[in-house]
Amino acid sequence: MWLLLGFGSALLLGAYDVCKKISLQNNAVIPVLFVSIVISSLILLPFLLVSRFQPAVIAGSIFYVPQVDLRTHLFILLKSVIVLTSWIFSYFGLKHLPITLATPISATRPMWTVLGAVLLFGEQLNLYQAVGIAIALISFFMFSVVGKKEGFSFTTNKWFWFIVLATLAGAASGLYDKYLMRQYDHMAVQVYYTFYQAAIMALITMFMWRPTRKKTTPFQFRWSIVLISVFLVAADFLYFYALTMPDSLISVLSTIRRLGVIVAFLYGAIVLHDKNVKLKVVCLLGVLLGMLFLFLGSR
Repeated sequence: MWLLLGFGSALLLGAYDVCKKISLQNNAVIPVLFVSIVISSLILLPFLLVSRFQPAVIAGSIFYVPQVDLRTHLFILLKSVIVLTSWIFSYFGLKHLPITLATPISATRPMWTVLGAVLLFGEQLNLYQAVGIAIALISFFMFSVVGKKEGFSFTTNKWFWFIVLATLAGAASGLYDKYLMRQYDHMAVQVYYTFYQAAIMALITMFMWRPTRKKTTPFQFRWSIVLISVFLVAADFLYFYALTMPDSLISVLSTIRRLGVIVAFLYGAIVLHDKNVKLKVVCLLGVLLGMLFLFLGSR
C-alpha cells in the first residue's frame, strides 16, 4: 500500500514541478512562492478547524489534526525552515534554468540522503548503494557537461548552485522526516509546517521583496500557482501518510518520489522544446539507474 502511495506522490510532484515552471516564467519568485504557500494553508485550514471545533466528524480518520505541545511545534518549525530554504533556492534555480536540467539534478536527492545517513548516523553502505551513488554522481557531472553546451557554466553559474543547495536542503528534510514521522502525527506535521512556512514567507515578502519590487520582475497571478498548492498538498499528504505505515522505508519512498522528474522532463522536452534532449535523456537514465540501485540496496 505504501508503495502505491509513493508512486502517487511522485506523479503529483511531477505535475507540481511543471506548474512551478509555468508560474515562474517572467514572474517574481518570492510572491509566487508566498501565494502558493498561503493557498496550501487555506486548503489545510478546514481540517484544522474541524479537528478543533467538531472533532467527532473526523476523529480517528487520516484527516484528523491532533493538538501538539510546544516542543513538537518547535520540531515542526525547524522542518518549515529546512523545507523553505530548499524551496527558495529551488524556485530561483528553476526559473533561470531549463526544466530538463534543474529537475534531474533535484532527482539526485536520495543519493544525498543516503550519504547524509552514512555521515550523520554511521550507516554502512552496501554494494547496491555504493554502485547507485557512483552512477548518480557520474550522471550528475554529465549534466554539467550538457549545461555547458547550453551556455551554463556550472562552475560559475549561481542558478546551478541554487539547485544543488536546494537538493542538499531537501535531502536534509528527508532525513529529518525519518525522525518526525516516527514520533508525531502526519497531519499535524503537514498542517503546522505549512502554516509556519506561510508566516515566514509573509515576513520575507514584506521586508525583502516588497521594498524592491519596482526594480525587479513584477508579480503576475496565474492559476498555475493555485495548482502548485493543490498538487503539493496532495503529494505531501500521500508521502506523510505512507511514512506512518509500520513497514514503510523512508529511503525507498524518497527514491520513488524522484520518479516525478519524468513528468517534468517530458514537459520540458515536448512543450518547451528544451535543447540537447537526447543527451539529457542519457543523463536522466543514469540518474534513474542510480536511484534503482539505491532502492535495491535499501530494501
